[in-house]
Amino acid sequence: MQSAPPKATLRIQIRISLSSLAMFLLKAWRSTAFGVYGYLNFTKSGFLEHSKNFNPEDMARRIDGKNCVVTGANSGIGYATAHGLASRGATVYMVCRNKERGEDAVSKIQSSTSNRNVHLEVCDLSSVHDIKSFTSRFKEKDIPVHVLVNNAGLLENTRVITSEGNELNFAVNVLGTYCMTELMLPLLEKSQPDARVITVASGGMYTAPLTTDLQFNSGEFSGLEQYARNKRVQVALTEKWAEKYGDKGIGFYAMHPGWAETPGVAKSLAGFSKSLEGKLRTSEEGADTVIWLALQPKEKLVSGGFYFDRAEASKHLPFAATKSSHDAIDSIVDTLNSFL
Repeated sequence: MQSAPPKATLRIQIRISLSSLAMFLLKAWRSTAFGVYGYLNFTKSGFLEHSKNFNPEDMARRIDGKNCVVTGANSGIGYATAHGLASRGATVYMVCRNKERGEDAVSKIQSSTSNRNVHLEVCDLSSVHDIKSFTSRFKEKDIPVHVLVNNAGLLENTRVITSEGNELNFAVNVLGTYCMTELMLPLLEKSQPDARVITVASGGMYTAPLTTDLQFNSGEFSGLEQYARNKRVQVALTEKWAEKYGDKGIGFYAMHPGWAETPGVAKSLAGFSKSLEGKLRTSEEGADTVIWLALQPKEKLVSGGFYFDRAEASKHLPFAATKSSHDAIDSIVDTLNSFL
C-alpha cells in the first residue's frame, strides 16, 4: 500500500500596520470622492447647471482706469482672464514667461477689445530672482494695483530642479505665487480699500492635506500629487493673507476654475483630457469666476474664501481629514519668507 504524497503548504504572511492601512483607505476615499464630486460639478455640464443661478448683471460692471496684473496670461485661463478684464476697460499687465507668445497675446487682446491699455511684462515665475527684478521694475511705475491675479501654474510630471535649486512645480505654483503677492503688496495698498488678490487654485487640492514637505523630498515623486499639494498651499496661504493683511484694505480670494480644456491640461494630463473630450470647460468658462471676483463689490465677498462658479465653496471634502492640516501654514510661511 502506497503512502499518500506529502502535502505542500504555502503560507503567505502579510503584515501591514493599522496606520498604513488607515492612510491607504483615506487616500482612496479622497481620490474617489474627488472623482465623483468633480465629474458631477467640475465639467462643462456642471458649469451650465450652475450658471442657471448666475446674475448677468454681476458681469456687466465696467472697471475703466483700474490696473490689473495677470500672471501666466498668454494662454488658457490667464488669457481668458486678461481678455475679460480688458473688455471691461481695465488697464491690463500680462505677465508672461515667453516674450514672443506674450506679444502675440497682447496684440490679439488689443485688437479684439479695442483696448490699447494692454501691456506685456516678461517674467519667469519659476525664478525668485526674476520675480524680484520684475516687481522692482514695476514699482517704478508707482501706480496702484487694483487686482492681482495669480494664475500662472504648472503640472510637471517628472522631478525637475530649477537653476535656483527648487523643484519646478513648487517653484511656480507656491514660491512664485507667494513672492509675487508679497512683493506687490505696496502697490496693492495704494488702491485700498478696493484692492484684491485672486489666486487660481484647483479642486485637485481636495485630495491632499497641507504638508511642510514643500519640495516633495520624501517618497516617490508624483507630479500630480505635488500639484495637488501646491494648490492646497495656495488655499491655505489665501486664508493666512486675509488674516495677516485684513487691516490693509486688500481682499484675498482663491478659486477653482473647474476642469477646463487648456493647453496646460492637454500637455500635462493627456489621458485625462482625452477621456473627457467634449466634457471639459472652455478657458472662458474656467475664467468666469476669476473675472466675477474682480468685479464684485468687496462687501459681497469673503476674504480668505475659496470660490467656485461664483459662490463660496468648501475647502475640504467630507471625512477627508484635511482641515486640521492647515495648522501647518505658519511653518510654511516661515519657509517661504526665507526666499525673499
